[in-house]
Amino acid sequence: MQFNLFSKWPIKSSYPFLMAGPCSAESAEQVLSIARELKKKPIHLFRAGVWKPRTRPNSFEGAGEEGLKWIHAAKDETGLPTTVEVASPSHVELALKYGIDVLWIGARTMVSPFTVQSIADALRGVDIPVIVKNPVNPDIDLWIGGIERIYNNGITQLAAIHRGFSTYDKSKYRNKPLWEIPLELKRRFPDLPLLCDPSHIGGNRELLLPLSQKALDLNFDGLMIEVHPSPDEALSDAQQQITSKVFSELLNQLVIRKRNAEDSVAYSSLEELRIIIDKIDEHILETLNERMTYAEKIGVFKKENGIAIFQPERWNDIVTRVKFLATEKNLSEDIVLKIFDYIQKESIRKQSGVMYDSKVKSEK
Repeated sequence: MQFNLFSKWPIKSSYPFLMAGPCSAESAEQVLSIARELKKKPIHLFRAGVWKPRTRPNSFEGAGEEGLKWIHAAKDETGLPTTVEVASPSHVELALKYGIDVLWIGARTMVSPFTVQSIADALRGVDIPVIVKNPVNPDIDLWIGGIERIYNNGITQLAAIHRGFSTYDKSKYRNKPLWEIPLELKRRFPDLPLLCDPSHIGGNRELLLPLSQKALDLNFDGLMIEVHPSPDEALSDAQQQITSKVFSELLNQLVIRKRNAEDSVAYSSLEELRIIIDKIDEHILETLNERMTYAEKIGVFKKENGIAIFQPERWNDIVTRVKFLATEKNLSEDIVLKIFDYIQKESIRKQSGVMYDSKVKSEK
């Protein structure tokens, strides 16, 4: 897929690409008030939700078409390009009717390929940028599938937004970042612009700065941040929204790093370090291959002596030992345990293969 986000859009994008505005359009006065404030900031897109997918009924579910009128009026006065979330073909039709510049597809919509396909079909023949949020569940293929459905209907001005993932375990985040998933998306599609929504990841305005900085440090292309004239009085997601003043303070605190090593001397030094890492990676793989060879030998021994493959006591010994070594070598215990969990699973697979092969040969 070839992406060209905003290539036909008459604004000059600078890094980082910034989208800001209230979670929900609540009134004509509220929308215009915050749009006027954000006009003074270095933002590229004014965002406001008019259709809000809520978990339970009887919550504020957005102003609908009336909200689009407010956003259109704010655009006329301030000149700010606008974006709203769409979740159905009728939403697409109305957003286009009121001159919305960019559409985005939300996380809850992304869980249904049927719904995404219906939106994609409604966009056929329309020349408009579309931004696709990750689905609520941590499924990169579902995310990619949604992007492909939009792309296959002729939309090439595409970007992705990382807004975190729902999990059952307790976390300080509203939606866990699981940074490895958006980074894998970027690895597979390096030309696809990747933005971050720290408002929804954190669910708490106190987490906005560290999450925004983390995203930029990971070379994300930009941020979507919820900004409201009176956050504590917001009709939706009050705790994660900030004032325009705090938004300015946040931007001023962000450290904007070089996206690559442009200086030839610096690049040469970076390449030297990368070569060393490449050699270490090769050594890790050679060591892993050697370990699996011995795992197969152990499998043969267990087969010949009628011993079960999985030995809980031995696995507990390994876990205890690697936790101690992780601490001793100042490594993350969590990461080390995850690595050895994969190694253990592969060792069991190798030993199972040995026993299966032996069984097949004996039956023949």
